[in-house]
Formats: sequence, C-alpha cells, structure tokens
Amino acid sequence: MGHTATAQAGSGGLTATEHRLANGLRVVLSEDHLTPVAAVCLWYDVGSRHEVAGRTGLAHLFEHLMFQGSGQVKGNGHFELVQGAGGSLNGTTSFERTNYFETMPTHQLELALWLEADRMGSLLDALDEESMENQRDVVKNERRQRYDNVPYGTAFERLTALAYPEGHPYHHTPIGSMADLDAATLEDARAFFRTYYAPNNAVLSVVGDIDPEQTLAWIEKYFGSIPSHDGKQPPRDGTLPGTIGGQLREEVREEVPARALMAAYRLPHDGTREADAADLALTVLGGGESSRLHNRLVRRDRTAVAAGFGLLRLAGAPSLGWLDVKTSGGVEVERIETAVDEELARFAAEGPTPEEMERAQAQLEREWLDRLGTVAGRADELCRFAVLFGDPQLALTAVQRVLEVTADEVREIAAATLRPDNRAVLVYEPVEPAEADADAGTEDGVDADAHEEAGK
Repeated sequence: MGHTATAQAGSGGLTATEHRLANGLRVVLSEDHLTPVAAVCLWYDVGSRHEVAGRTGLAHLFEHLMFQGSGQVKGNGHFELVQGAGGSLNGTTSFERTNYFETMPTHQLELALWLEADRMGSLLDALDEESMENQRDVVKNERRQRYDNVPYGTAFERLTALAYPEGHPYHHTPIGSMADLDAATLEDARAFFRTYYAPNNAVLSVVGDIDPEQTLAWIEKYFGSIPSHDGKQPPRDGTLPGTIGGQLREEVREEVPARALMAAYRLPHDGTREADAADLALTVLGGGESSRLHNRLVRRDRTAVAAGFGLLRLAGAPSLGWLDVKTSGGVEVERIETAVDEELARFAAEGPTPEEMERAQAQLEREWLDRLGTVAGRADELCRFAVLFGDPQLALTAVQRVLEVTADEVREIAAATLRPDNRAVLVYEPVEPAEADADAGTEDGVDADAHEEAGK
C-alpha cells in the first residue's frame, strides 16, 4: 500500500510516499533527482529506554555488533562493500532508537538494501563469542576515551541521573556502565536481536535519485521474506510531572580546565507545540553568539568563556533544556548562577523582542532546512517522525510549525519551566591531579552515557 506523493502545505514542495510490507516493515520513499545519490536509513524502535537494570548499554553494544558480519557478509564486509562502492555509512544509538544509514551512488542503491536486509534477517548466523568479546572491548574503550577520561566527560550521565529519578527508563544513558557491559552474555545479545531487530519494529526510508517502483521491488525482494516477531514489550512509562519541584544539585571535583555550571531543565515532550516554543526560548537565551547569555556572561561581564543553552528533544519523557557555562579565570560559579537566574527571570517576565523572535525562528528554520535539504538528513527525519510520532509526513512540515509559534507562547513556556525549582545542577570545581585521584577513590559512579552514540 502507498500514499500518493502530493506535496503538503508547508512542506516546501518535498514529498514522501508510505508503504508497508506484509511482515510489518514500514517503508518511506522520497524522490530527489538533484544529485545522483540515494540515502538509505533504517530505524529500529529500540534504545536505552528499553533496557532493564543490570543490562544497561546493550542497545549500543548491539549497534556495534551489527557491523561484525551477517549470514552472507563476513567480518568487516559491510564497511568494505559500501565504501568500495563509493558510499558512506554508520550507525548511532540514543535513548529512543537505534539507526543505521548509508549514502550511495544511485546505481549502488540495491547493494545497500541487500546489506541491511542481510543483517536484519541473518545476523545471528554470524554472532559468536569472538565478535561479542571484540565489540564489548571496543565499547568499553569508547567509554574510557569519550567519557571517563576527558574533562567534563561524565556531565551528561550525571545530569541525566539527577533529572530522571532512579528506576525511570531515561535515568541511565546509552553507553551503559562498565559492570553491565561486562555482565552481558552472548545469549543476552541473541535475545535482544530476536526481540527488537524485526521488520515490524523498524522503519526503512530511501531518499534521493530513485525509481520508486524499482526501489520497492528491491525492498520486497530482500526484506519481504524476513519473519516478523511479536515478543517486544513496550518501554516503561516515562511520564513525569511537568517540573522537578525543587532544585537538585551535585558538585564534582575533578581535574578540569575551569569551573563550570551545567544544568538540565525539564521541558515539554518532543512533537508538541510547547516543545517548539521551548526550542525558540533556548535559542534566544543561549543559541549562539547573539544570544542573551553569551552577550551577558561572555561579552559584557566577561565572567565566562562559553555559554550555551540548547534543547535535547525526547518523545517518551520530558525533554531537557541543557545549560552549559564555562567560567573565565577564577570566577566563582555563584556569580555565574546569579547572572543566569537574572536573565531567565527577565525573559520569563518580558519574553523575546520581535528582533530576537525573528532571529531565533530564522536560526531554527535554517537548521531544519539543512537537515531536510540533504538526502541523508531527510531520510533520517522521515524515520524519526515515523517511529516516534507515527507519521513520517510530519517531518516535511516541521519548519512551518516552528514559524507559527508566537512570542507569547515562548514567554509562557519560559516562565513555566526555566525556574530554579525545575532544574538539576552540576558544578565542576577544578582540583590538582592528586586530589582528583583521592576523590575518585571515594566517589560513587553513575551508570550512564551520552544522548547519542556514534558507534564507529
């Protein structure tokens, strides 16, 4: 079955058709003949929010295992075949999904589809103890290099653990803990694959210089015979009150270059008009060098060397407004925090000026158009809206929805959420190496990692 490719109002002329195979695989196609390339994007509806206690990090570990060979492709063959054909590829894991993607010359599209189907249909033929141990070590080393052994590296997992209470599906982040990575067994990985890597738990999008009829024929040929699986359990409920209800705070004494103030504010779920309003508020406040916080802290007061405020959009739990300020010289964090609260209170009372509103909407519009303007970015957004919100067509009108938000809505969401009683705060205090080692010896670890893991 398919929908006609009629451009919707506000879609900028972009079109997409939807189809579904008998085994449940959802397919989204979008023609774009500007350049002779095609993007293939496959989203599986599984991320760290689906994991259980004691097995954190399994979704990300499995993303790595998907590049270790399948029934007809041995070892590193997926990379070798795609890159040998002039294409590029990768995969990432987040709280809410795992995705795999290739961008290929048009005449090599069939190869990319065959490779993704071979992994979906026959990965267990190649999954063994050797590949499991190999990728377990790779992921553990990634955690060391990107999180444990870099300045401020554990900030995201610490703030996430504060913002989402113990037992919440978003309390831990995709990288998982060292202990859980060590505990994962080959049978855990096999069960994970059987449960989540099924066609009825996936969306496949193909965007670019394609012949839709031929593309659908290839998809049916390679994916159509893969059986569906009905054993998946829904993720645990991520519902929380709209605000935290009090400030949560943690001080981290580590060997870092400068003091830092980081905070996470609980904001509306992705896919809502309120989330778009929050995105605009954070763009005015901390989105670039023209933002209020940059002008106040970096340019005027010169108390910070960097100040940013951005939105981590989440569909299954409250989104997070992410504040990150690095102090200048010996400036105390208390001084920074006072200035931030003054700016947030002023914004909540007055809202954005017309000029700020226009600039913020233009900035978000450009970011959206940048994503939709490339075949890979559009393929990813079509999958995202299909998996998280049930309708890939929403990706094509997202820009228009941002532009429809009013200044009053932006002020209202800021007044309701950007308050001291709705944030988790992390304060970094620099220490000498010897002192940092002593602190590390007595400090409890946090089982978590970054929002999105680029696996390769």
